[in-house]
Amino acid sequence: MSFSVARMLGLVAAIVALPSAAGEFRSVAENGTIFYDAPSLWAKKVFVASRYYPVEIVVSIEGWMKVRDPAGDLSWVERRALADKRTVIVTATQADVRQKADDAAPLVFQAQKGVALEVAELGTTGWVLVRHRDGQSGFVRIRQLWGL
Repeated sequence: MSFSVARMLGLVAAIVALPSAAGEFRSVAENGTIFYDAPSLWAKKVFVASRYYPVEIVVSIEGWMKVRDPAGDLSWVERRALADKRTVIVTATQADVRQKADDAAPLVFQAQKGVALEVAELGTTGWVLVRHRDGQSGFVRIRQLWGL
């Protein structure tokens, strides 16, 4: 059985562009990271993100990742512009960050809508342990965040 070159290239492209596992999240590594409408530096620039901005990986191809942002928009970003650090963004008007995973626990701080927080530990009880870039950490309800 022989394959044509075109068919072989099609198979290789299909393998390289396989969708990532659902729920794979990364964060932007540096301020001023450019998002594009196609996987090319010559494509239209559609968005500029700041450091720690969380994104969900949709597709990964050589050197590029197609990502979904908190607004649900899809765009392309260079793979090297993303960090493995997992962050979330506050979607509630204000999220209460508590000492324990309990609504009655003392308040550590409050995070406003749009604030990025580092994920310190994923929980299974509807809470996640987060860390603010100033060093404070605590538990916040998952329903108040995007990126999990």
